[in-house]
Amino acid sequence: MTEMPSLPELGPMPEQFVYAPPTEPWLDIVFEDEVLIVFDKPSGLLSVPGKDPRLADSLQTRVLAAYPGAGTVHRLDKDTSGLIVMAKTRFAHGRLGMQFEKRQTRKTYFARVWGEIEGEDGLVDLPLATDWENKPRQRVDHERGRTAQSRWEVVGREDGATRVRLVPITGRTHQLRVHMRVLGHPILGDEFYATGAALRAADRLQLHAAHLGFAHPLTGEAMDIESPVPF
Repeated sequence: MTEMPSLPELGPMPEQFVYAPPTEPWLDIVFEDEVLIVFDKPSGLLSVPGKDPRLADSLQTRVLAAYPGAGTVHRLDKDTSGLIVMAKTRFAHGRLGMQFEKRQTRKTYFARVWGEIEGEDGLVDLPLATDWENKPRQRVDHERGRTAQSRWEVVGREDGATRVRLVPITGRTHQLRVHMRVLGHPILGDEFYATGAALRAADRLQLHAAHLGFAHPLTGEAMDIESPVPF
């Protein structure tokens, strides 16, 4: 069992976050053909609308206005930026959705985390469950949690921070964010899992989905889409 470093306790979740999603560009299309579209989602924009009417603006909402019938295949956290693929047809949606369900996609993230990580790479294997008292936060739960595994690799060291490449083997909610906190190196600017100087070190969550790979739903061709890291 991975030993969890001593970290400052997280306070209760704020009752409400101000939701002011970016509008420029309205939609950032990285790739498009007759059956799918890949978008570069900005930090601060929900992948799908929330239940509260004030959370109606989302990537899905914007896409449906321009592409009626388009379907969301997977999601990114509101504050995570990067690549999302959406399907234009039911057939493509089914084929793509199956790849995500069976972990046949290839996803790579980059992040800046607090402090200097010891070593050059590693695997975090810790089960996660919803922290019901502080929803939507997640927590490590060895009794009721679902298997969660993340690989990390150092790609650069800065004064007081480390740049890492992150590969989620599983796809649990907030997985990379919780796993990096458990290592003692929360992602900079993380309003849910960072505290003090680590939270104040960036004006946004420093986590970006930079690479997305999948088989084209019609041709089976390997698609590998890249997005430059914006921080």
